[in-house]
Order: sequence, then structure tokens, then C-alpha cells
Amino acid sequence: MTFIRFLIVVFFVSNSIFARGYDVFGIGYYDVKFDGSSTNKATYFRYERRFDKVLVDIGPEEDNYFYLKPFAGIEATSKSSYYILGGIYLEDNLGQLFIGDRSNFIFIPSFGAGYYDDGNGNKLGSKIEFRTAFEISYEMQNKNRIGLSFSHISNSNISNTNPGVEIISLSYQIPY
Repeated sequence: MTFIRFLIVVFFVSNSIFARGYDVFGIGYYDVKFDGSSTNKATYFRYERRFDKVLVDIGPEEDNYFYLKPFAGIEATSKSSYYILGGIYLEDNLGQLFIGDRSNFIFIPSFGAGYYDDGNGNKLGSKIEFRTAFEISYEMQNKNRIGLSFSHISNSNISNTNPGVEIISLSYQIPY
């Protein structure tokens, strides 16, 4: 039993010290409409793995605003639709961006593409869909984060039907 406790402590301590990305767990509201049109509301669930591997470094060396990094994930709804995707994201510290001093608030825009199955949910017009997302996260002392995000999924008019869907979600992010 003592050995198991030791392993648990080592796992949690080493994950925050040697973090090389984040596992993101989210829950939210699927099919948010701001124009009063009809919706096919559902509960939204998300798992995403954000890798800390820089794919593209654009911009001056002293500014990490343009370090594009990969992510992969799966999203599902309470109406049996699911979306498997991969893409790129970047992280920017909001304090550093606006006042030059680091803060605990992180801005994370992302873009991805993947396979969508509508199940009993929204018919988005294609099996290939694209997602854009904007997230603001707060980094706690243990390096875990809590985030609020707004996302849009659509097929970018590659099919005749392109209703799109908006999502608002909360996330909890754990470094690995």
C-alpha cells in the first residue's frame, strides 16, 4: 500500500515538473445560437491532447506568440454525434501581451480539421469538418489550468449544406 501511495505522489509531482503538454477535459453547451434560430441543443464533451512540440516558429526569437503546436482530440455530444480531429494551436500569456508582465491568464486560439459523425445530433453537411476555437485559461500554482472556450465547427462550404455549430465550454487542463 505504501508503494502505491509513493507511485501516486511521484506521478502527480513529476507530471507538473516535467510538463510537456496538456490533457484537456471539457464539458459545455453544444449548438449555441445568438440569433434566436432553432437549435438542436446537447451537452458537449471534449478530450484533447495538446503537445508542446513546436511545428512552426514565426516571428522574433524573444516572442513566442507564433509557436504553432499540434493537438489531437475527440469531441462528443449527448445526441451521439462525435468529432475526431487534429490541428494546431498557440499559447500567449495575456499579461505579457498587454502590459509586458507575465500573468496567469493564457490565450489559446486553435484550428483543426477532422471526421464528423452526426449520430442523432446536428447534420453539418459533410463528414469532413473544421473547428476554430478561442480559449482563455487560468494557470494555477500546480500548473493545472481552468479554461473557458468558444468554438465553431463547420465544413467551410465544401458541401451544399453548411449550417455550422457554436459551442461554449469549460475545461480542466492537466500537464503531462
